[in-house]
Amino acid sequence: MDPAQQRFETLFGPEFGHGKPFDLAPLRATLAALGDPQAHLPPVIHVAGTNGKGSTIAFMRAIAEAAGLRVHAFTKPHLFALRERFAVANEQVSETALIAAAEHVARISTALTQFDAQVAAAFLLFDETPADLVLLETGMGGRDDSTNVIERPALSVITPIGLDHQDALGATLAEIAAHKAGIMKRNSPAIVARQDDAVRKMIEAQAEAVGAPLYRQGVEWDAYASNGHLVVQTETRALDLPLPALAGAHQIDNAGLACAALLTWRPALSEEAFAAGMTDAAWPARLQPLMRGPLSAPIRNTGGEVWVDGGHNAHGAQALAHALNAMRHRREAPTIAIVGMLARKHADSFAAALAGAVDRIIAVPLQQAHIAPNLIAAQAEALGVAASTAPSLEAAMQDAAQFPAPRVLICGSFVLAAEALTAESA
Repeated sequence: MDPAQQRFETLFGPEFGHGKPFDLAPLRATLAALGDPQAHLPPVIHVAGTNGKGSTIAFMRAIAEAAGLRVHAFTKPHLFALRERFAVANEQVSETALIAAAEHVARISTALTQFDAQVAAAFLLFDETPADLVLLETGMGGRDDSTNVIERPALSVITPIGLDHQDALGATLAEIAAHKAGIMKRNSPAIVARQDDAVRKMIEAQAEAVGAPLYRQGVEWDAYASNGHLVVQTETRALDLPLPALAGAHQIDNAGLACAALLTWRPALSEEAFAAGMTDAAWPARLQPLMRGPLSAPIRNTGGEVWVDGGHNAHGAQALAHALNAMRHRREAPTIAIVGMLARKHADSFAAALAGAVDRIIAVPLQQAHIAPNLIAAQAEALGVAASTAPSLEAAMQDAAQFPAPRVLICGSFVLAAEALTAESA
């Protein structure tokens, strides 16, 4: 555990130690004692959704920085160190500054959840340094999320919504959407990705109830790939851009959502800034190829390829399945998913979403509390997918290397993704 994460844990307890109480009163009281730093920020773009939040923010940040703007950002989760979540004026915060912010918050209250404390620390850090824009990602849900103490966002952005965190947000898409749509505010435009009908109707009803102007993909704006370009069209402007550097068809929608949001916030941004954002955006462990390190070497030596993605829910697995099927059209290959999942996730729906796109699932343990690999394998086999277990990621890679020139996807958790990226860079 890195020093900043250790300090937060010492002061506020484990990040997932006592769940989310859905009570913003302690955080609001703490922020008030700190001078309400969240009320003194540059324009805030607040982002909720199930998947694509981090990628959408990565595109917005790259575009804004290419336009010469100074950007603060708060995202989650991190891969290697807690400070990855905090960008202050285009730079990752220093460990020293982050620990100081945590201790500043703790002098007011240690009764916050750790995520509440992270949000308060982010607002303190952002308030101390001038910037032009804040990109703010929700933790879970939206209406009751710690980040929803922002009263007047410049924009609300809602990425695709699917099933996740059902124990806290509700069993149905409509219930989950009701939570996530809770970030919308009166007179603050809401830029919305393409959604399932139940989600769309809930968002539309909530937008009408609070008086938020609504900009929906496929209605007020759209984005699509055409002849090797990304085309983004709003009611007032059209952009013809390079395809996103991030892999996968789902990144077309994420990049388009980022463009639509920034066009709504600042219509005069240059097309050159948008184009640079498409090629400069970086967001690790989002369908990232491994091409040079020791972890992928056993696969690459057979002529195969290795990808890593932090996708960990059914909605994310659907996007991965779509990407794998597209890869299969380009090169037929045995497709193997190496899957490890945290204990609080749903392995059955994840495996079901992947089932049509993979030939085998190899289940592995994680370095945190996880779903037993034999349970993941049994669920995959029940779906008609060949499955096995391995005692480690490295052992699973050796197993996968027995297939001719395979395509291997390491997925199911950001914990496993971080382990893969660490082993690849060893």
